[in-house]
Amino acid sequence: MRAPLITVVGPASLALTLLACGPVPDVAIDVDAAPLDAVAPVDAPVDAVAPIDAPADAPRFDALADAPRVDALADAPRVDAPTDVTPRDVAADAPALIDAARADVTADAPTPVDAPVPVSLRIVVISDLNDSYGATTYSSTVRAAVTAITDRVRPDLVLVTGDMVAGQMAGLDYAAMWAGWHRTVTDPLRAAGIPMAVTPGNHDASGYTQYAAERAVFVSQWTPPSRVPAVTFVDRSRYPLRYSFTYRGAFFVSLDATTVGPLSAEQRAWVDAQLAASTAPIKIAYGHLSLHPVTVGRETEVLADAELEAIFRRRGLTAYISGHQHGYYPGARNGLRLVSMACLGAGSRTLVGTSVTSPLSMLAVEVRDGRVTSLEALAAPGFTRAIDRATLPAELRYGAQRVTRDDLAGF
Repeated sequence: MRAPLITVVGPASLALTLLACGPVPDVAIDVDAAPLDAVAPVDAPVDAVAPIDAPADAPRFDALADAPRVDALADAPRVDAPTDVTPRDVAADAPALIDAARADVTADAPTPVDAPVPVSLRIVVISDLNDSYGATTYSSTVRAAVTAITDRVRPDLVLVTGDMVAGQMAGLDYAAMWAGWHRTVTDPLRAAGIPMAVTPGNHDASGYTQYAAERAVFVSQWTPPSRVPAVTFVDRSRYPLRYSFTYRGAFFVSLDATTVGPLSAEQRAWVDAQLAASTAPIKIAYGHLSLHPVTVGRETEVLADAELEAIFRRRGLTAYISGHQHGYYPGARNGLRLVSMACLGAGSRTLVGTSVTSPLSMLAVEVRDGRVTSLEALAAPGFTRAIDRATLPAELRYGAQRVTRDDLAGF
C-alpha cells in the first residue's frame, strides 16, 4: 500500500501536491503546572546526517522509536486537478453552503479591547493530528498529547494549526471523522476548561473551489456555541475560517491559509487592519501553510507571501506559527519569528538540507509580563522533554529562501 497523492493547481501555475498522512489503499480521488522553562532537553544522539552548518560532531535529534513516518514517493504518479481550479476566500466559493453553516455567527466590534499589561499566559499549539484518509480514530500519540495538556501542562489556551481530520477526498464520512476528533480532542479540553481556537488546514477545509462542501462542514463543526472558544472576539465575521480575538491581554489572528501562494489582497488588508488596531504587547498569528519551506517534499507548498511578511514586521507581530510542513523548526527572518510545527499524527518529515526526521511534538509558549520567556517543542511520547535547539540546523535554505534558528537570530 502507498499513500495516494492529490495534486491541485493554484494561482500562477503553482501546484500543491498533498500527501495524505499515513498509508492507505489506492482510491479514486475526486479531483483535484510546572514552568515550561524547567523542562529537560531532548539530547540523545542518533545516527543521522548533520544539519546544515552544524559541526560534524553536533548532537542529533532524539529518535522516537514509536514515531510514525511517511516517506515521500518521488516516482509516485500524480493526479492533476483541472486547470480552472481557483483558491481563496470561501465567501466567493460557495456562499449558500457557508452562509447556512455560519447562520449564527455575527460580526463583532472592529476595534480590539486590549487588557492592560502585564500579560502572562501559557499557550500550547498542536498541529496535523490526522492519520490516513477518512480515519475516525486517532493515534496513541495524539491521545497522550491531549492527556498531557489536560492533566499536566494545563495551558490557558490551545491553538490548532490545521489538519484535524484527514479529508480532501470525495466519498468520506465527514460526520464520523469530526465525531472522532471531538471525542478525542475537543471534549476532553472542554471538560478541563481549556479553550481551543482552531484554524483550517487543507485536509479540513481546503480553499480550492472543489472542496467548498468540506469547508461548509468545517464551518458547521465550529459554530455551535459549545465549540466556540471563550475568548473576546475582535472580528468573527468569517469565523471559523479566519478571525481575530484577544485573550488575557494577548492578541491573536487566525488566517485562512490552506492554498499555495500569497493570500488574497483582501485578506492581507484584513490582517494588516487587525494587527494595526491592537496595542497588545503580544501579537500571534497562526495559519496552516508556512511562509517558507521547512521540510523535504513540501518545499513549494508555502505562502511565499513577501507582502504578508512585511505586514507582520511592520505591525510588530510576536510570531507566526504554522503547520502543514510536519517539521518543527523555531525560525526567524529579519527580526520576525516564524515557528513551523511538527505533526502529532502520521507523517513526520525531514528538515530541508538534512536527513533528520522531525520528532512528533507539540509547542508550549510561556508569556510573562508581556514577553515570550519560553518557546519549546515538547517531544512525544511523554511530552516532558523539550527538543534541544542545538540538534536543529542553524539555518534552513531552499534556493534564495533562508530561515535562521531563532536563538541564533537573537530570540
